[in-house]
Amino acid sequence: MRATVRAIAAEQQPDGALPWFAGGQLDPWDSVEAAMALDVGGAHARAAAAYRWLARRQRADGSWAAEYRHGAETAPAVESNHAGYLAVGLWHSWLSSGDEQLVTELWPAARRGLDLVTRMQLPSGAVSWALRPDGVPDGTALLTGNASLFQALRCGVALAALTGEAQPDWELAADELGTALRERPEAFADRSRYSMDWYYPVLGGALTGPAATARLAAGWDRFVVPGLGARCVADRPWVTGAETCELALALAAAGQRDAAAEQVAAMQHLRHDDGSYWTGLVYADDARWPVERTTWTAAAVVLAVDALCGAGPASGLFADPGGLPAGSTTARDGGWVPGGAGTVRP
Repeated sequence: MRATVRAIAAEQQPDGALPWFAGGQLDPWDSVEAAMALDVGGAHARAAAAYRWLARRQRADGSWAAEYRHGAETAPAVESNHAGYLAVGLWHSWLSSGDEQLVTELWPAARRGLDLVTRMQLPSGAVSWALRPDGVPDGTALLTGNASLFQALRCGVALAALTGEAQPDWELAADELGTALRERPEAFADRSRYSMDWYYPVLGGALTGPAATARLAAGWDRFVVPGLGARCVADRPWVTGAETCELALALAAAGQRDAAAEQVAAMQHLRHDDGSYWTGLVYADDARWPVERTTWTAAAVVLAVDALCGAGPASGLFADPGGLPAGSTTARDGGWVPGGAGTVRP
């Protein structure tokens, strides 16, 4: 894992940007995931630099562009999953490093992002995937993105408690979104051929207990290739490292740790000598595709291994956004109160 964290760090630009690979594109969601892996590896200054890079580029409405190259916007679309994910990264960073200054500095950016997410929520409880050019939320909601936003809202609520700035609108939005994810499949576009739509409701925490177990079992034979990992798309002979390790995170959150470990082991055929990871393998042709080693694939491996080993203070994030069991502490009214539902300072 040290080698993998070094491989991610090697792609970071001097200004803090964390693209897919040096010279490649950067999107806010994947950049946050890569920064989370840096925090797991103890590279806290590098993770903070990546988050500050994003904060400097946030628009006034709380959004980011969907893609950047060399610091410039190359896909200006406003997508809700990009707006919300900084909250997950910042909460993870707090659990990992206890950096109060970073939380204070970046809390306004995380708050603006989640305020935008709540403005994009549809009557069904689902969140629109993007704003139209006229600024109106599109009527389409995507299941994977919404499951990620459910986690982001919960992490945002935890940050709000930490900062002493309650956000009841986020709590209400999370409740409505969770209900939609559990009970209203018609609220989301049909992208069921993608494995992410299968496991993300478990990964994001909307489905737990028997419901999570049942969902993972229902898609197993369709998406999992024994010994190789998880398909990205059900009807293609293509396994991908990030999806496999995210599935492992979902399995771990559902208490299926042995199955999670098997998936992390199965995708190690994608590991490069320097600790980085190829994105995927077209196993019918025994060909790596695309021919790239991405920071977010490596990050998914790091996060999955951390969740399985339980070594880091943020290792429980995907099972419980608080990161620690009840009986730890939380911030309230400017002080540390024992027995709360939040976390201790690492």
